[in-house]
Amino acid sequence: MMEFLALEFAGTVRHDGHGGVADDLTTSQQLTEWIRDHAEELAVRGYIADAGALAEVRALRAAVRALLARAVRPGPASPADAHRLLPDDQALDRLNRAATAHPVALHLDWAAGEDPGLQLLGPDPGELTRILAALARATAEFLAGPYRVQLRACTAPRCVRYFVKAHGRQEYCKPSCSNRARVARHYERNRPGATGVTAHWDDGRAATDLPRS
Repeated sequence: MMEFLALEFAGTVRHDGHGGVADDLTTSQQLTEWIRDHAEELAVRGYIADAGALAEVRALRAAVRALLARAVRPGPASPADAHRLLPDDQALDRLNRAATAHPVALHLDWAAGEDPGLQLLGPDPGELTRILAALARATAEFLAGPYRVQLRACTAPRCVRYFVKAHGRQEYCKPSCSNRARVARHYERNRPGATGVTAHWDDGRAATDLPRS
């Protein structure tokens, strides 16, 4: 869904399943594959990323994640990058510059016997600029829309995802995170005086104290 493209983009930073954080956009090939998987939302076909594109997309993602962290305040940000978020004003400026680099207008297509569809019309600034603009617009629309107030950073041990609450009592992004949090609470209750275990990212830096299940 287009309104959740921003979360999918931010979610390319994720838990690696081993207590650390994985980045799904570390190579040009990974970016090429991610864009191909989202070709319809990004309105591109056959795009092949290079190192320059990777750097620009990752820079935009940093802005997106900073703005998602701002949106969940006063709740906690994702521990994946809470210690190195862009300042709010820099993140907002980077996002808006990307969005406005490809000014577009909506055009309704509705051929006889077919369903109506929308096209974005405007000058073609090149594929990369179109991709960045689409990601930035999706983020802006998400943050200005009704889902923002339900946005949370999952607080389950080792999880680093942002998610939209489906109902008022939802605390975690998915059942497996809920189960892991319950196990961690049980572990702490039954081990008096136990302390958390320091989780490390792939580069070896300590991120935060998180109890292991």
